[in-house]
Formats: sequence, C-alpha cells, structure tokens
Amino acid sequence: MALPVALAGTGYARALDLRHAVVVCSRNSSIAESNAVRMLVEEAEKRTAIRWPVSTVWPSNAGPVIAVGRRDALPDFAGPWTAALGAEGKAWAPEGYRLCVKHSPRSDAVFVIGNDSRGVLFGCGRLLRELWMERGRVTLDDHLDITTAPKYRLRGHQLGYRPKCNTYDAWDLPQWEQYIRDLAVFGCNAIELIPPRSDDASWSPLFPRPQMEMMTGMSRLADAYGLDVWIWYPAMDRDYSNPQTVASALREWGKVFSKLPRIDAVFVPGGDPGHTEPKVLLAFLEKQTQNLRRFHPKAQMWVSPQSFSRAWMGEFLEILRRQRPAWLSGVVYGPQVRMSLRRFRKLVPAQYPIRLYPDITHSRQCQYPVPNWDVAYAVTEARECINPRPRDQAAIFRNAAPYTIGFLTYSEGSNDDVNKALWSALGWNPKAKVIDILRQYSRYFIGPKYEDGFAQGLLALERDWRGPLLSNGQVHTTLLQFQAMEKAASPFDLRNWRFLQGLFRAYYDAYTQKRLIYETDLESQAMECLRNARPLGALNAIAQAEAILARATTERVNNDWRERIQQLGEALFQTIGMQLSVEKYKAIAVDRGAMLDTLDFPLNDRRWLEARFAKIRRLPSEADKLRALNEIVQWTNPGPGGFYDDLGNSAREPHLVRGPDFSQDPGGLESARSGFEEDLVFDNPNDTAGTPRRMSWIDHAETLYDFPLQMRYTDLDPNAPYELRVVYGGDSPRRKIRLVADGRIEIHPYLTKPRPFRRIEFPIPRAATRNGELTLSWFGEPGLGGNGRGCQVSELWLMKATRGH
Repeated sequence: MALPVALAGTGYARALDLRHAVVVCSRNSSIAESNAVRMLVEEAEKRTAIRWPVSTVWPSNAGPVIAVGRRDALPDFAGPWTAALGAEGKAWAPEGYRLCVKHSPRSDAVFVIGNDSRGVLFGCGRLLRELWMERGRVTLDDHLDITTAPKYRLRGHQLGYRPKCNTYDAWDLPQWEQYIRDLAVFGCNAIELIPPRSDDASWSPLFPRPQMEMMTGMSRLADAYGLDVWIWYPAMDRDYSNPQTVASALREWGKVFSKLPRIDAVFVPGGDPGHTEPKVLLAFLEKQTQNLRRFHPKAQMWVSPQSFSRAWMGEFLEILRRQRPAWLSGVVYGPQVRMSLRRFRKLVPAQYPIRLYPDITHSRQCQYPVPNWDVAYAVTEARECINPRPRDQAAIFRNAAPYTIGFLTYSEGSNDDVNKALWSALGWNPKAKVIDILRQYSRYFIGPKYEDGFAQGLLALERDWRGPLLSNGQVHTTLLQFQAMEKAASPFDLRNWRFLQGLFRAYYDAYTQKRLIYETDLESQAMECLRNARPLGALNAIAQAEAILARATTERVNNDWRERIQQLGEALFQTIGMQLSVEKYKAIAVDRGAMLDTLDFPLNDRRWLEARFAKIRRLPSEADKLRALNEIVQWTNPGPGGFYDDLGNSAREPHLVRGPDFSQDPGGLESARSGFEEDLVFDNPNDTAGTPRRMSWIDHAETLYDFPLQMRYTDLDPNAPYELRVVYGGDSPRRKIRLVADGRIEIHPYLTKPRPFRRIEFPIPRAATRNGELTLSWFGEPGLGGNGRGCQVSELWLMKATRGH
C-alpha cells in the first residue's frame, strides 16, 4: 500500500507517492473528457518517464488511484468513494472542479471531479500543476483538497497561423496540440484563429501546410478538447456599400465557415485592419451573421470599434442604443479604442456583453507599452521581443477585467507565453498571487527544481526593464541568477524552449547594458575632443571623435555573451521555430521579434554625429566648422536660468505632467507615456542616404487622441522673457500639433511637424510667465481615429530670451 510519506525535495510536508498509480475514468467519457485523461497521462509521462495505466474499472489491488470524471457520473469512476463524494457535493458552477486526496486503510485515491466536461479538463490541468514531477518520481500533497470554478467565463488567446507571427507560422498540428494543452492547463477555454486572408502576406517560407488546411486542423483540435473556437476576421474590402463587394465577401467568408468543424464566434475588428463606416459595417455583418449560421447555427458575431474616429464612435454607439441589433452578440474592447473601458461600458447598452482583446505581445507602439522603458531596450529588443511582464499584465487585467465577461488576448507568437499563463490563471481566479502563478508555471513547464528560482527570474526580467538602464543594478544580478540555473541544467532542460527564452533575455539585457555603459563613455570621450576643437582644429577634432566612436563597431564589450545570445537564438529556432532574425530565420520584419538583427544597434549618437560631421566638413570656413561643432557640444544647454527635457527618457523629463500611474491607466488614455520610433528620417523622399536620428529623437513623450500632453514649470523669473525651442518627434508625421500656454495663450496653431526632425523656436508671451509659473499643453488634431498617436514631443528647451517679447 502506498502510504503517504515525507519525501525530501518534493515541496510538500507529506507527499503521496504516485509512481504506481492507476488512472480510472468512466467508460462513457466524452471525446473531450477522454482527451483530458490522455493529456494527464502523457504530460506526466513526458516529465517522469512513468506511464500510468488507464482503466474503466476500479482496481482490486491495493495501490493509489487517480480517478477522473464528471460529478454526475461518480458511480462510473469513483468506486468505493462514490457515496461519500456524492454526499460532499457543493453547488455546481460551469467549468469548475474538485481536486482532492482521500485515504483509506486499503488504498489512497486522488479525485478529479469536473462539474462538466470542461471541468474535467481543467481539473486534470490543475492536477498537473500541483504534481511534483521529476524523472522516475511523481508525488502530490496528500492533504490536497481544492474546489474551484472560474470567475470569468471567457479565457482565451489568439493563435494566428500567418507569416506576421514570430513563431506560429513554423508550427504543425502536433505542436499546436501541445500548445493548446499547455494553455488549457492554466485554464484557457478558447482560442482565436485567423483566416487565410488578413493584413498579411499570403505565404511564409516556414509554413508546413497551407493556411486553410491548418485553420481547419486547429479548429478540430480545439473541438477535441472541448474549447471554444473564435475567428478574428477583418473586413478589409474597400467598399461594403457596393452589393457586388458584399456578395463576393459572403462567398469568401462562407467558404471558410463551411470548412471549419467548429466555430463558436466571429470577431470583426472595426479597424487595424479595415476602415468602414459603422452603419455600413454593421449592415454587412448582419448579412455575414446569417451566412455564418448556415454552417454553425449557434455561432455568435462580435464587433469592435477599433480605430474609429470620434464621429464614427458616436455613430456606432447610437446604432447600438437606438436599433439594438439582435444579431449582434457582443462588443469587443481592444487596441485603438479611443475611450476608457469604464466609459465604454457605460455607453454600450447593457444587453451587449464586452469582451477584452488586450495586446499582451508588444512592448512599444502598442496598447500597453512598457512604462518608462529605456531607449536602449526600445531600439534593440524592440516591439515584439520576449516579454514576460507578470506585474504589468496583472495590473492590466485587474484594471480592465471587471467590466467584461473575459478575454481573448492579442498574441503574435511564443514571445508572450508567460503573459498568456498569467491572464489564463487570473481569468480563473483574479485574487491569485502573481508569484504563485509563476511558481506553478516554472514547476510545470521548467521543472520542480526551478519552481522558485525561475519564477523569481521572470520577475527579475521585468525589473530589468524598469527605468534608466544605465543605472539599473538589477540587470547583471539577473544574469548571474540565470547563469546559475544554466550551469545546473541538464541537457533535457537546455532543450526546453521556455527555459531558453529566459536565458536569452537575461543575456540580452546584460549585453545591452554593458554596451550602453561602454558606448556612453565613448561618446563622452568624443565630445571632449569636440570641446577642444579650437586648439585641435575642427577637422582634427572631428577625426579624433570619429575614431573614438568607431571603436564600438570593432571592440565587442563581451564576445562570450554575444556568442551565447546567438547560440540561444539558434536553439529557439530549432526547438520551436522562433524567428529572431530576418535573414537567418525568415522573420517577416525586424520589428516582428527579430532581436538578433538589432543586437548591435548603436546606443549613443554615433550615427547622428557621423552624419553631422560629414556636413560640417563641407562648410567653407574654419569659423563655420567651429561654430557647428560648438552647437553639438552645447546641444542640451538651455543657458542660464533655462530648462531642458529629453522627453521619453524617464531620467531627463522632470517637467512632464505624467498623470495617473500604470496601474490606474495602463493604456495611457488619460496620462503621458513614452514612445519610440527609430527609423531613419530622410531629407527628401529621393535621398537614399538618409539622416539618422539622435537618441533623444528616437524617444518622445506622447498622449493619445484628444488628451493633452503637458509640461509644468515653477520658480521662473517673473521679470524675464522666455522662449521655447522644441523638436517634434514621433512616428506620426502627418498628424498636426498645437501648443497653448496656461490654457489660454496660443503659442502656435495646428502645424505639420517638420521632417526631417529639427529644432524650431517660439516666443513665450510675458503674460504666460508673469506669475513665475508656466503650463504648456500640446494637442493633437481633435476627433481623429487610428492609433491615436500624434501628440508627440521629443526635446524641449525653455530658455531666457535675449530680448523681450
């Protein structure tokens, strides 16, 4: 008899040894329940090399039993415990389960009792999370007794098989089944697919099979585990008021609907991509709903107002309020919705539930950018990097979820895997502690010996991204912690892609910080040469500065780290097809997760300085050259009594009015946030050489839609005239911007931001500073839709004027 014993290293004071367990299930199990049992047995075997036998009959021999089934079928699998467990029954809730250990003189039993078929699946998943599994060993806390059900009824993730994704386009159906299991273990009950035609290329060199065939297979897989299947279906045709366009779209979508074995809902974004007026879009979707239900009679239609202008948002809400379309099942709140979720919920009629579509995959130029991210990370790790953000994701979830029925997250690959697990677990239990979720993630996916170390490592990776990188003492410590785990890892561990992702980020963060320190010092040395330009001579000073700056291209700060990053990138491609380079691994674009391609992106102003030096060399006189070099040296100097801000750099923007913090306004709809855009700015469209940007032009502060960006100054000289010098940066050159002082004095009307970037100056009327204080407010063009960006400022000088205004 397998008596509970104290086992060292199991994490439990008293543990039940399950090496010789038998799994008992009902002979009348549904397909989904049978697959849940198969998942339990196979996933345990992968981690322990122990294969539990499965039976539909309670064993006669004394030994541990793992009994799995629905609550209403207890007599089929609970054996001698049927009556006792039935008497202990509590109120049933959909998808809930009871997971408990029972002891008797003859044998011990672990019960997974689902309230329904999904409850069986999620109960098996929770058992896998609770087990302590090592090679040749599997134990469980012998006092375990959990009764639970999910708080939110929708908990899912988008799994788009398309070229744009950083990993998914390399996966075939076995990998998809594994990942669907991995998601279900943490409580995911839905996946969202993408049709063959979307805002993407039609083919990837990594595709193992055509998109429609894969989409059908993924729908079948989800159905086999009893999970809901959604489709993210953008309406991208030019004119849905044209009957011929509508007829063509009905045929196209109908072909997709007819081939999928399961569809529970279709979600059509109002924009990004797509751009159709609400009344036309909703009329079209009413027809598509009828089309959908020809093949899937119970399927639902959902829509989002993404990218809508103020006028279109008003029209959309008015249609919902006045017409109350019965065919519409609900509304989705996702990126590029121009109002807070709290306000949105108030304005949408209560009959329409709201589903979240949160972007958990991007780190900048997105719905929830990393707060106060350093520009060095923004240009190297970039928009779609490996991004475990457990604390941030918990804050986003807790801010948004209460207004909704749940979520299907926006994902572009495996880079956000930790974030998926966080959302799934919090969707089940919003009160769960982040560290507890991460420990279960680490124990289950990485191994029990990493339970706390890897969990703490994930939190440390998030802290690596907090604030100025130059002074972040956490980064090297994080690498040392991961290196200790790496040194202790087995060859089996080193083939675990989740373990590899953590290592990759730890090395990458540390390498980037070391480069930043080195290149910052090189720039300081180069600037010293420029300060001595008069005795050295302008051209000699330039030559010396260039030679110093060029050392960054020939002297690697740590070749071992750099080589290890490359090795880990190769391992991630070989294990899961993660595309960390465009050239080597066929990523679709550098900003789509190709972190290896930006590993050595300059972290100082070398590119900008070299471009300036080339122009200065062409100046006619030594005096002109010296004057231009002095302008570089004095760039950030606002003069006596003046003030300088590098907006977007959290260490150098003391006058920025930030607004609510991330936990209160993670989407930045009512607060200022940092933004980035590192692309070259060309002097003219035909100038292929381009003009590189200063680092201070790559970052900027921004606000969204109609919310103003503000700077606040105090202790000004009330008797002095002031003038403003500003660089309008950002990634939205077509958006105009307006500046007002103290809420009433227009400094300039709406103007088009200069391209290429340059400094422009404006006088500040004496009336604005007469009381010794000044508030500057920038406004983007009112009422616009799209991503809401445009009110963006990179650099600002408030200087005492040389003459009065």
